[in-house]
Amino acid sequence: MPFSSNPRSGRRTPRLLVATAAAVAVPALITLAGAGHTVELSPAPGSAVVPAGLASSSSSSAAVDLTDPRKKDIAMQLVSSAENSSLNWKAQYKYIEDIKDGRGYTAGIIGFCSGTGDMLDLVERYTRLKPGNVLAKYLPALRKVDGTASHKGLDPNYPKDWATAAKDTVFQQAQNDERDRVYFNPAVDQAKKDGLRALGQFAYYDAIVTHGGGTDPQSFGAIRKNALKKAKPPAQGGDETKYLHAFLDARKVAMRAEEAHEDTSRVDTAQRVFLDKGNLDLNTPLSWKVYGDPFKIG
Repeated sequence: MPFSSNPRSGRRTPRLLVATAAAVAVPALITLAGAGHTVELSPAPGSAVVPAGLASSSSSSAAVDLTDPRKKDIAMQLVSSAENSSLNWKAQYKYIEDIKDGRGYTAGIIGFCSGTGDMLDLVERYTRLKPGNVLAKYLPALRKVDGTASHKGLDPNYPKDWATAAKDTVFQQAQNDERDRVYFNPAVDQAKKDGLRALGQFAYYDAIVTHGGGTDPQSFGAIRKNALKKAKPPAQGGDETKYLHAFLDARKVAMRAEEAHEDTSRVDTAQRVFLDKGNLDLNTPLSWKVYGDPFKIG
């Protein structure tokens, strides 16, 4: 499978913050995937693209995939609703805390963790782009705490310095690039190979964000493998809706295997709702709930 050579299996825990459940206008998103030092995947040639704002259930006859800027922004808002109880995903560049999940500090727009290696990769990328930045001095400590829950060498000023770095557009771009390299691009690439449209691409993306791209029983790879035992994806001649139900069923089993993921509402009252409505292109408007809190994208 075309995932990073350094997968972080079972790496995510939802951050249950105070809900800000309100209808929010969708801002424009322009994101460029930078070159990485592991597997780099690009959108498939010929992907349909429409201007932001034109992809709606009433106006889009030609489907666009999740690499379309507006669709990608929707995907980020959906993930943020589950991870941060907010649709304002761009406010999360500065986010950092230890959520006591055994993975050290969790931070940024996708929950980079000091204990799982992806935070180290991010700070290394930032330092290549901007040597001498405020986080560069923590690289030795980040290498030592990788694989642990330790803060040794990071406290007491790392959270403050992270927040300072988050004001830097170079660091914001580095977060975007690492999100794409490790999570978004591999998930969307595999979904396209399976013949899935935007909703299925998002289901894969949300799964790899939460579970990582490894091969353990709770990883994205295992979830997909278990789904394939129940149904075939369109690329194998199967029915897309039936396959996605099988994938979400397998995802719930993986989530319930870890105490931190016992709440499966990001599947039950979000992705499954879109699927039951036949919204395979993830067209707006979208209404869903996470942890009982309502959200809407118009």
